[in-house]
Amino acid sequence: MEISYSAEEKGKGKPLLFLHGYLSSKECFLIQTEYLSRFRRTVALDLPGFGRSPEPPFAFSLDDYVDFVYEAIGERCGGKADIIAHSFGGRIALKLAATRPEAVDRMLLAGCAGMKPKRKLPYYAKTGVYKILRKIAPGLSVKWRDKFASADYLALSPVMRKSFVKIVNEHLEGYLGRISAPTLFVFGSEDKETPLYMARRLNKNVKGSGLAVFEGCGHFCFTEDPLRFNAVAEEFFKR
Repeated sequence: MEISYSAEEKGKGKPLLFLHGYLSSKECFLIQTEYLSRFRRTVALDLPGFGRSPEPPFAFSLDDYVDFVYEAIGERCGGKADIIAHSFGGRIALKLAATRPEAVDRMLLAGCAGMKPKRKLPYYAKTGVYKILRKIAPGLSVKWRDKFASADYLALSPVMRKSFVKIVNEHLEGYLGRISAPTLFVFGSEDKETPLYMARRLNKNVKGSGLAVFEGCGHFCFTEDPLRFNAVAEEFFKR
């Protein structure tokens, strides 16, 4: 299926693909593409449903986004690319590298999502009540959802809400051992969205991977400390 999307390319040389996070767009990487396009051909995508790309024709699962990126690499990168990705984009890159290794050379993943989060008892109590309400009182369950759902979820259209649920409920621990692409994880020490325990789990289970922690940075470490991030990326992709 042909999916329309927005993309921006700069520079010349080996392709370097950028995949943004959820509710973000290719513009989040402007500092990186401006700098790294001096040495590489940067290809930044707006994933379907974000930025200037229209919503997908149905609620995409993670596999659908992986298929989309795989086809984009074939179309724009000659079938193989280095990847810089953030958060949700990292989730896509992980599964792509595990299932389509021929499409990925090296990966730098910032604030990478995909690990099962640690949950406390109140979370399970709240979700349990919601599931019961959804069965016995659908109208009340909608009010409960709107009160307790995340801001990300409430900001989405109906089709993207369905997509969001599919994506966040898939965890990738079982795929990490299949990744052979050289991988560097970059996380902020103060990241609340993808905390450091996720970074350490990723680093432990992706063979040969590295981990760089940016002290004092949060989930968007590449915009909070762009000079350091760009230097790390330049060095990593020159190897």
